[in-house]
Amino acid sequence: MLAILDFGSQYSQLIARKIRALSTYAQIFPCSASLTKILSLKPEGIILSGGPANVYLKNAPTVDSRVFAQGIPVLGICYGMQLMAALQGGEVRHSNEREYGMTQIAIRREDPLFRGLPKRTVVWMSHQDRVTALPKDYVTLASSANCPHAVVRHKRAPVYGMQFHPEVHHTEHGERILRNFVRTICRARPTWNMEAFVDRTVEELREQIGKRRVLCAVSGGVDSTVLAKLLHRAIGSKLRAVFVDNGLLRENEAETVTKRFKRMKIRVKAIDARQQFLDKLRRVVHPEKKRRIIGREFINVFLRELGPDDLLAQGTLYPDVIETVPTRGPSAKIKTHHNRVREVLQLIRENRVVEPLRELFKDEVRKVGKELEIPDEILLRQPFPGPGLAIRIIGAVTPERLALLRRADVIVVEEMKRAGLYKRIWQSFAVLLPIRSVGVMGDERTYDHALALRAVESVDGMTADWVRLPYRVLERISNRIINEVKGINRVVYDVSSKPPSTIEWE
Repeated sequence: MLAILDFGSQYSQLIARKIRALSTYAQIFPCSASLTKILSLKPEGIILSGGPANVYLKNAPTVDSRVFAQGIPVLGICYGMQLMAALQGGEVRHSNEREYGMTQIAIRREDPLFRGLPKRTVVWMSHQDRVTALPKDYVTLASSANCPHAVVRHKRAPVYGMQFHPEVHHTEHGERILRNFVRTICRARPTWNMEAFVDRTVEELREQIGKRRVLCAVSGGVDSTVLAKLLHRAIGSKLRAVFVDNGLLRENEAETVTKRFKRMKIRVKAIDARQQFLDKLRRVVHPEKKRRIIGREFINVFLRELGPDDLLAQGTLYPDVIETVPTRGPSAKIKTHHNRVREVLQLIRENRVVEPLRELFKDEVRKVGKELEIPDEILLRQPFPGPGLAIRIIGAVTPERLALLRRADVIVVEEMKRAGLYKRIWQSFAVLLPIRSVGVMGDERTYDHALALRAVESVDGMTADWVRLPYRVLERISNRIINEVKGINRVVYDVSSKPPSTIEWE
């Protein structure tokens, strides 16, 4: 296994996911974990993650400096590299020349870390601090235009540092670099796979749940479906699956979901709570307030179903956790998720929440679904946000605006499938904007809503790039929406990436 010390990076779990994709188990520890505890697990390598702090400031997160003298391969990434340098006598300073996004590095010295790489390659940077003087016995392996020490290593020990993020999808040869570190430098064995995860998790669920019942929230999406199927395999009839129609779903979603679960032989109780949710959202425009209200109402509905000894199961994934509150290292909060509202946090403190997928990313969840023999029509569905269409309507959520967006959403899905793109990209959807614009239809002037299209490429949801959709696809979607959805007279296309934007608009 490899141990990852988390200094609060938004990408810490992504590092683990990339390593697990190499069939090697990786476990994350807070940076404050004792070195003795980590060494007792006999890791074959240690990775120091990035993070939002500055190593030269008071109370910056740190690590036991003895970690570099154990003979175990160490890789410091971004903040981890800067900390590695600072703890061993190097110098780290704030720079006026920032590097965010894709940057080219030039390899200056041959090393097993770069086996199979060209002399120049594109990497993903996200820093303003940089190492300005190396510690004793360290050498530079690669550099970029604004970072003279982009990759460094100890002359004799297998201790490395890199300023960029090899774990991020947009680093051109990131997987090769991690593979070289894991396989060649750490000599870690490929013993981790999703079949092993399913077997281990089923046993853990049986032990955790015992004779209690579990109330499982299902939405019909990939995450909750895999969760329900996993629970059903573990505890059978003790599972109570509940589907809530909150009025924020897509066209015919409620009927479709109940039929799919029936085919999988999992009984689902459907609850119509449309009016309850819409009443609470009336005149609410702030996205964080929307999320809090939706999360709270979900819990209010579930609490009426939850017995005093029952457990609550959620299909929480790691991006939900890392973007909400710090759970392992000193990470920064980005947004509130409906599965981390006050009531859920209280149930967590009471050890009454079951979240067996919370360490996984979407692609891993799909692999688990394959192991559980869930149909592709479910596994290959594009992600849909927990708060539903409420966060794809910028501004107030009303029945009228929901109807507009639903009709537009159907057209987007149909045309993406028609073009053979729906299963090939991460996500494509429409966003109803809080503005109106002038248009001309026939001989009449219109003053109607504007709609934004969003389509992104991603492998894990942590980073994403906008899709260069063919003009003919954009043309068909735009023409159909304007002609078929009365009330929309303008369609625009979102060409921003994550970061700095997020995938969803709210």
